[in-house]
Amino acid sequence: MATNNNKDIIYLPLEGVESEHCALIVEKGLAHVEGIETHKVELNNQRAAITVTNEEVLANAVTAIKDLGYGVTTVKKVFPVLGMTCASCAGSAESIVSFEPGVVNASVNFASGNLTVEYLPNMTNATKLQKAVQGAGYDLLIEDETKQQETLEAIHEKKFNQLKTKTIWSVILSLPVVVIGMFFMNMPYANPIMWAFSSPVLLWFGKDFFINAWKQAKHRSANMDTLVALSTGIAYIFSVFNMLFPKFWESRGLEAHVYFEAASVIIAFILLGKLLEEKAKGNTSSAIKKLMGLQPKTVVVIQPDGTEKQTAIEEVNVGDTILVKPGEKIAVDGMVTTGSSYVDESMLSGEPVPVLKEENEKVFAGTINQKGSFQFKAVKVGKETMLAQIIKMVQDAQGSKAPVQKLVDKIAGIFVPVVMSIAVITFIIWFILGGDNGVVQGLLAAITVLVIACPCALGLATPTAIMVGVGKGAEKGILIKDAESLESAKKVNAIILDKTGTITEGKPEVTGISWLQNNDTAKNILLSIEKKSEHPLAEAVVKFLGDTATTPLTNFDSITGKGAKANYNEETFFVGNKKLLAENNISIADELLKQANEWSKQAKTVIWFANSKEALSVLAISDKIKKTSVQAIKELQAMDIELYMLTGDNEATAKSIAKETGIQHYKAEVLPQHKADFVKELQQQGKTVAMVGDGINDSTALATADVSIAMGKGSDIAMDVAKMTIISSDLSKIPQAIKLSKQTVATIKQNLFWAFIYNLIGIPIAAGILYPFNGFLLNPMIAGAAMAMSSVSVVSNSLRLKWKK
Repeated sequence: MATNNNKDIIYLPLEGVESEHCALIVEKGLAHVEGIETHKVELNNQRAAITVTNEEVLANAVTAIKDLGYGVTTVKKVFPVLGMTCASCAGSAESIVSFEPGVVNASVNFASGNLTVEYLPNMTNATKLQKAVQGAGYDLLIEDETKQQETLEAIHEKKFNQLKTKTIWSVILSLPVVVIGMFFMNMPYANPIMWAFSSPVLLWFGKDFFINAWKQAKHRSANMDTLVALSTGIAYIFSVFNMLFPKFWESRGLEAHVYFEAASVIIAFILLGKLLEEKAKGNTSSAIKKLMGLQPKTVVVIQPDGTEKQTAIEEVNVGDTILVKPGEKIAVDGMVTTGSSYVDESMLSGEPVPVLKEENEKVFAGTINQKGSFQFKAVKVGKETMLAQIIKMVQDAQGSKAPVQKLVDKIAGIFVPVVMSIAVITFIIWFILGGDNGVVQGLLAAITVLVIACPCALGLATPTAIMVGVGKGAEKGILIKDAESLESAKKVNAIILDKTGTITEGKPEVTGISWLQNNDTAKNILLSIEKKSEHPLAEAVVKFLGDTATTPLTNFDSITGKGAKANYNEETFFVGNKKLLAENNISIADELLKQANEWSKQAKTVIWFANSKEALSVLAISDKIKKTSVQAIKELQAMDIELYMLTGDNEATAKSIAKETGIQHYKAEVLPQHKADFVKELQQQGKTVAMVGDGINDSTALATADVSIAMGKGSDIAMDVAKMTIISSDLSKIPQAIKLSKQTVATIKQNLFWAFIYNLIGIPIAAGILYPFNGFLLNPMIAGAAMAMSSVSVVSNSLRLKWKK
């Protein structure tokens, strides 16, 4: 009954929540559970995310959801408890298990020595419970983990197979009812035979519709189950009455028709629709399944004595040395210690070219080793790995709602009551105006209205498209944090690009150095200042001056956007741009100035080293433009998007890079705090602005932009703030992300159009609007098939996104 701590999010895996309308009902139900602080139903992920104030609340939340007619996927198990000597031991073991994260309820029976536990399989398992009990001096007798572990995947597979069985049997039993009802109505005992075949379909295979409808009714609520239960229940009861008391109608000069075939076929069709829908929805979440399948179950850990030990992935700890053989998947994030190999990182970055990994290079969980063999030290395990973070980010994005969904939610909230009202009005109109057959025709028309109305098609229109869109992005190495950014990316008409690490490689190298007077002390001071600085350019200088000795400094101070200064032997030394020198009245010799101007013309970044009076040295630093940047910029400009490059570099370097890449608008010598101001400036001009950056200095601008895109090889802060992350840091993924946004929004609009049109046309026809003109009345069976196919068509249309380029 617990959480890790009061503010941890608990994910409750949901069953039977098939549309936004169902999700809204669960949301309302959770709102009434005392002790739930926050709650959100994620339809695509089939889960509710809650935070609770205490341990007792989880059980209450599960009960509340089940009371509403929906399910929570839990596992119930009985385990023998070993090592108990008295009744208080039972109490102790029970409270330990009860406080484990993900446990719904637990009780230990001292007399039988057994623990009965119900838990959420996505949060805990038998092994974790066993470890908790062992920590208190007892033990749990569990089977071999591989035999007994019930994953959510396995549970969902089991449910799908049960649905398949129900559907097959419903179809088999409904076929003879349809044949008799349509062709052999006058054969002896036709009605009792149809009744015998249709009863199991309704009362056994379709019983969930009635059970859930009753649970809804108790809470004064209604959903799709209500519509199905009402329509088939009325048809069935009406038919049984007509079979048992035919004289009631015959005495009034009317025929006593039965509609067993309509009732059973509606159930069969709706179960078939659900089956096809589940199958299709399974395909929409294939991106998550692929990502989850990337992590191996076991690894080879090198023991302190040098021996190799096969270890379960859950037991790998930070600091363990892991051996990776050719063709194996890398299990956790780490740093190569010995050996080298090429690693295929395409599943994370979308980049097909394998990357060379040598000593001190990072490797990531889920990537595949090629031909070489190497050992690496585990740095991040479990939930901390990049793969785990990506899976979480994709799941969260798929579970989020697009702004367009708000309107659909409102409609879904009133849809079922409105349909029920239309059905009642339909019956009343037929009863008054329908003549001799008014009651029968009215009843059939009302049943058809209830059957054809489909809240599911409306509810699935947006979430399935978002799910496929986010998944497709993940497969291409574009991580999208929420549905809102996926929807708003299509509106972007201005993109601001940071230069270093975004347009360029972000691996600056010193390509030249010129000294006014070359001496070892000056070199030592320069290296010592740069070693203390965190700027990427400082790293390049440190690498260049590698063999030089360092010198103790005092009063080191980093000056944002300009450089750094420090004291040596009571004199101040400066490293940074020309602005820093000008502010401190430092003179520059002509020969250094001439050299600096020449380097600037070649698009090189120039940095200065000076004492308190004069410049001692000038360095040229070059950062190559990425191979894909020029093509990506052309593509974006072809999409009528204005591009702006911002850089802290000097005017000459910025101008040269802009010319080389084809960017028309640029700003040089921009300080980090001014980047966000420039974003606001463009927004005030009515532009929808995307900011693309990779550093800590871009985080404010990223947070200010309408759409924020971080480069995956940049800083963690930039990735945290940004709504999209390009894992490979390849600029050509941005036009792809914008195209994906346009395709997803177009799919949402198509889905909503068809769902609305289907209901707008279908409901009046079902009510009998065409009858006065051409005598057409829609058969309830056909309505059932149409209703089943409407949801399937919406999900199938979303799946088309997968194959679009």
